Amino acid sequence: MAQPALFKPFNVRNLTLPNRIVIAPMCQYSAENGCMTDWHLIHLGQLALSGAALLTIEATAVLPEGRITYADVGLWNDETEAAMGRVLESIRRWSDMPIGIQLSHAGRKASTLVPWTGSGQYSPEDPHGWETEAPSGIPFADGYFAPMDLNLDGLRRVRDAFAASAVRAARLGLGFIQLHAAHGYLLHQFLSPLSNRRDDEYGGSLENRMRFPLEVFDAVRAAFPADKAVTMRVSATDWVEGGWDAEQTIEFATRLEAHGCDAIHVSSGGLHPAQQIPIGPSYQVPLARAVKAAVSIPIVAVGLITEFEQAEAIISTGDADLIALARGILYDPHWPWHAAAELGGQVHAPNQYLRSQPRQYKDLFITEPR
Repeated sequence: MAQPALFKPFNVRNLTLPNRIVIAPMCQYSAENGCMTDWHLIHLGQLALSGAALLTIEATAVLPEGRITYADVGLWNDETEAAMGRVLESIRRWSDMPIGIQLSHAGRKASTLVPWTGSGQYSPEDPHGWETEAPSGIPFADGYFAPMDLNLDGLRRVRDAFAASAVRAARLGLGFIQLHAAHGYLLHQFLSPLSNRRDDEYGGSLENRMRFPLEVFDAVRAAFPADKAVTMRVSATDWVEGGWDAEQTIEFATRLEAHGCDAIHVSSGGLHPAQQIPIGPSYQVPLARAVKAAVSIPIVAVGLITEFEQAEAIISTGDADLIALARGILYDPHWPWHAAAELGGQVHAPNQYLRSQPRQYKDLFITEPR
């Protein structure tokens, strides 16, 4: 029986992956003053035993004002670094799954409520809120507060903060960095003409709108060890007429490749409340396919990839090199085990769990030491 494409090994710079299943970053809104808590140990520790190839720490703010909510994880000072280090130390005792981090700044979508308590944005005067900042002083939606325009000093401060967080990530031994330029957060805000109305060298033309995200990429690439991967997550379209779209994304992807980007994770949406998203199984895969056709670096597809044969088809047809799971792997933390059983693949499992292997899948688990 031929090895399923989903379980063929793959390399991304320093990362040797046993299969094509990666775990996307998922915000948990459970930090205290930017510091990870025991919840993150439980959450990430469970996922590190899932049999996936790669684990990405949730959107991690490079500055306090870059958090989506007051309960977001950060990596901007010694305290946040130490808290993350404690979680990583515990996970690494029991799993050697490569772990990376998504570095982010929420821009005008910062200072919001923790989602299970409601929606909307805190005022700068609220104890849980602060003044937000963005390319232009345009609020995200009705009921949101106008952000402060980032001046050139502000751009330098944010760019330097991304680089400083990359240094901290390297000290923590993280295997890769993903920069968050998707879902309407700051780097995406610079890319989209709907949120970037600047009249300086950082706004207007596509070349100018790409300038700051590329400067951030270059700063992080220079700050992170040269032998480790730096990747980018993009929203390939705003799903709003006149906004960021697939054609511009392809141009941005070619520029990222030229700047040394190691992989691009293709998502969509999040920038504007008027978005019209055609949600359905694999609805973002055509966007990943279009980007993959334009570059030679690895492409990650994500979005309502729930079925095993569906994931296998995405990889085997060449639409993407890797598939990312988020909510699906929260619902089924052993999705990779079940995919391997269904497709005829093999997957790593902890020694403590080997006895759970069903008799009909006697070759399912890889049992040699990792």
